Amino acid sequence: MIKINKFFYFFFIIFIFLKIFTQNILSDENKKFLSLKNNEVNLRLGPSFEYPIKLIYKKKYLPLIVLDKSESWRKIIDFENNSGWIHVSQLSKKRTAINYKNNSILFKKPSIYSKPIIRLESGRLVLVNKCKLEWCKITSGNFNGWINKSSLWGNVK
Repeated sequence: MIKINKFFYFFFIIFIFLKIFTQNILSDENKKFLSLKNNEVNLRLGPSFEYPIKLIYKKKYLPLIVLDKSESWRKIIDFENNSGWIHVSQLSKKRTAINYKNNSILFKKPSIYSKPIIRLESGRLVLVNKCKLEWCKITSGNFNGWINKSSLWGNVK
């Protein structure tokens, strides 16, 4: 009887640990990214025009994570951990990201051995064209090329 209880507790603890561990891993894959549709977008404290404006975004295509929904409003969080509510008319499905590593290199092909094109500063907004395993083809200003996914925050699935 005592052996059975020990095995039960052991497997119960392993089960709980695996459930928590896999849930955290899968939650990163389920993030829904959107971007701002306009150059000026209000972030509100609640899901209605009646709520006060918390801050005003002034950057078109800024990537955001959707946390919650309420009718035609989406609760979002940005790369600086600002959160609030934005009306869906102000959101776009355009794939964008922000370079958060300083001096990331944009390459001609998806390999560190290919020709480097330019260095990107931290905070640079980029448009994502497509992604492979570890690389994303992006557009930044007049430059097109490949960058390692680990340098980007945004829609890089």
